[in-house]
Amino acid sequence: SVHEYAGERFAAIGNAFVVHAGSEGIYSSLPTPSNTSTSANGDSYVRLEKVTFRRDKALANFSSGLVHAIVFEVEDRHIIGGSAYGGQRAVCCTADLAKLGVCLEGEIIHRPSTENPGWPQVFNVSFNVDELAARLPSKSIQITKTGMYNVYFIHCDPKLKILVEGKTIWKNPAGYLPGRMAPLVSFYRFTCFAFAILGIFWFSQYARYWREVLQLLNCLTLVITLGMFEMTIWYFEYAEFNETGIRPTGITMWAVTFGAVKRTVARVIILMVAMGYGVVRPTLGGLTSKVVMLWVTFFVASEVLELERRLFLVLPVAVLDAFFILWIFTSLSATSNKLQARRMMVKLDVYRKFTNALAVAVIVSVGWICYELYFKSTDVYNEKWQTAWIIPTFWQVLSFFLLCYLYAYSGDASKEFDKDDTTLNLIRPVPMPSKNVRSAPEARPVQGSNGVLNGDSEEDKIK
Repeated sequence: SVHEYAGERFAAIGNAFVVHAGSEGIYSSLPTPSNTSTSANGDSYVRLEKVTFRRDKALANFSSGLVHAIVFEVEDRHIIGGSAYGGQRAVCCTADLAKLGVCLEGEIIHRPSTENPGWPQVFNVSFNVDELAARLPSKSIQITKTGMYNVYFIHCDPKLKILVEGKTIWKNPAGYLPGRMAPLVSFYRFTCFAFAILGIFWFSQYARYWREVLQLLNCLTLVITLGMFEMTIWYFEYAEFNETGIRPTGITMWAVTFGAVKRTVARVIILMVAMGYGVVRPTLGGLTSKVVMLWVTFFVASEVLELERRLFLVLPVAVLDAFFILWIFTSLSATSNKLQARRMMVKLDVYRKFTNALAVAVIVSVGWICYELYFKSTDVYNEKWQTAWIIPTFWQVLSFFLLCYLYAYSGDASKEFDKDDTTLNLIRPVPMPSKNVRSAPEARPVQGSNGVLNGDSEEDKIK
């Protein structure tokens, strides 16, 4: 990928002034089992291009110490910096360390790597008197060992107030995609194919019974369609990123939007099923406005979170997700009670299976969140970058399996619901009655001994 810098300021870290210019996993060759494949895209490298350091004219009346660019693999981080007499670790050489003869005062401390001969790679430049800009010669560092590489710009002169401009280019054998993202191209190619298969099965059923399909299943059709578009757009987004090294903002925004709409509609569908829409109630009644409000709020929060990646947005989205889950299981309990009161045992059995499937999904999700927290807390230096791609893709896989279950649920429910005594089914072919045949009498709810209809409030009666 390409990292560009335009007026980046140095931040004080200990006794050093630092700009972190990039950190990416790089393969020394294509990550295949045999590790012998070659690619037309060439070798792996990190390139420093047009890196320029600038200082104000008021501070240009002296020659400066060295400004360093240091490139190292994360396993060699312990060879950067040092301490005198077991004291606080410093990046820049102090007077005490200089007295010990291990470094020159005012320069960064580094030792040759015992594992990677010739590393770390260090390049220097300095300002002459009255010089406002100092450019680092362009460098291309070949990568011969797979690992997580870092580039830092460092200086040790507290009088030096400078900005950095330029760019760093990171290249893998297969393209410019960062190593931790490289497997996502294959993943999204596979999920495109999986959604296409699911779409063929779903739309074939939809075409057969489109006259009898409830609005609820029109929403499920929308979710499958959005999923197909989302996976396709993500695939082209990563393919473009791999080709150019620059993330295509427009394609990314479309992919995020399709994903946010898909996740929101999927949650609303599950909530509507849990409420018994199309089974024990023909409409949502007064709950429609509340469902729509939750839909809009979740969509906006999810969209902004994916685009901005702000930590403070994680909590609102998590709270909305928890609210969805609570409402879904509360509604499932109420709907199951209604079905039991009406003695609709076939539907009750289907709803119990549906509840169990959702409970398993929630338990798996909570378990994965715990694993994700553990993964990130134990990988401070991104050393597990080769498996990090699994973390975000898990949610795509889980949502796909939930869609497959909803598809199977709609088909099984339609077959089983035919055995029951209600006219509200999910998908069921209904033959057109003949003009000279009188319609069957309408099924009536069971009346209890106390004269009250078993099951529902006035809003939930089936007309």
